[in-house]
Amino acid sequence: MTEAVEILLVEDNPSDIKLAMHAFQKNNLANHVKVLRDGAEALEYVFCTDRYADRKGHGQPKVILLDLKLPLVDGLEVLRRIKSDPETKAIPVVVMTSSTEDRDMVDSYQLGVNGYVQKPLDFEQFIAAVRQIGLFWLLINKVPYRTE
Repeated sequence: MTEAVEILLVEDNPSDIKLAMHAFQKNNLANHVKVLRDGAEALEYVFCTDRYADRKGHGQPKVILLDLKLPLVDGLEVLRRIKSDPETKAIPVVVMTSSTEDRDMVDSYQLGVNGYVQKPLDFEQFIAAVRQIGLFWLLINKVPYRTE
């Protein structure tokens, strides 16, 4: 049986992936992190299709950290599909983006995002932001159900 993924990190920037993983490891949150690098793969993973069809019945992540600027399918479309499906809409999704566009934030909240974080440019601030997100969504937040 596949190990449960607690954090699904959907990010295409190798530097941001490395920083996020460093923050998770530093705070003992990296045991069950799955990294996906484009929106199409994220949708396949969440909806258990194509490459991830064998995931059916293995549960969903406790939180999805989603970049908006992704190849193949952008983050807003990934968010739209997750939040419009009754089977996946309760999965917490936190947008982590470098976008400074107010429209991106407004669109994200209209689509049902649970949190919106602009990626800090400073290394230490980025690490602190990822740590706080991880601690809140994994240890403090309660979800209505978790399918195993």
